[in-house]
This record gives sequence, structure tokens and C-alpha cells, in this order.
Amino acid sequence: MSAAPGLHSATKEDILTALRTEAFTYARSMLYAAAARRNGRTEIADLFESTARTELEEHFAALADLAGIVGDDADNLRAAIEAESYEIEVMYPTFAEHATRATDTAAAECFTEIRRHEIDHLEALREALIDIT
Repeated sequence: MSAAPGLHSATKEDILTALRTEAFTYARSMLYAAAARRNGRTEIADLFESTARTELEEHFAALADLAGIVGDDADNLRAAIEAESYEIEVMYPTFAEHATRATDTAAAECFTEIRRHEIDHLEALREALIDIT
């Protein structure tokens, strides 16, 4: 992350925490909206979707700008490749191992399945980077 010059390290950490919270709230609100639509409650679904858009398009975007998250296309692809690689090589295998040891089989299987999808994402990102460089 190349945050705007002059930001204190504690401020950078606060920005990252806020970004994670806004992203989670966006995703959660979209899932709530889908559930409300399935239940035939379009007004509630619309409310959750509106809230989600604000979380992403206003709050997350403003914080991401402060954090310097978005670069040019090649830089963005490299950052995404790095993140996907971490998920594939470290995060999901570790989580699956922890879940297996805890006998949380469904969670272990979920982590393993998601990891397989992340491999597909990584390959597509690498191809895109090759195409533009």
C-alpha cells in the first residue's frame, strides 16, 4: 500500500481497518439483499443494496484513495496476483489445516474449495498481465 505522503503509521492502520470493515459491510449487505429478495421483500432488498453501494462507492472508495490502493492496470494486476498467491500458498491451506485439526470438516472443505477457485483467478490475472505488458 502506498498511502498518501505524510500519513502516520497509526492512521494507515486505521485506514486499513476501516477498509476491511467497509468491504465486509458491503458484502454482508449484498447477501442480506439477496435473502430479502428471495423472501419477497423488495423494499428491504433495495435498502440493503443502497446501503451496500454507499459503503463501496463512497466510503471504501474514499479510504482506498487515501491509502493509494489503486494504481495503473499493470500495478493493479500485480497487487491482485500477490494477494491471490498469498491466499493460495498460505492463507487457505493454513485455514484448512486448522479446521481439519479442529475436526471442523465443513470449514476445511470450504477453505479447500475456495483455494481451488483462487487458483483459477490467479491464472486469469497472470494472463491479463502478460497481455498488457
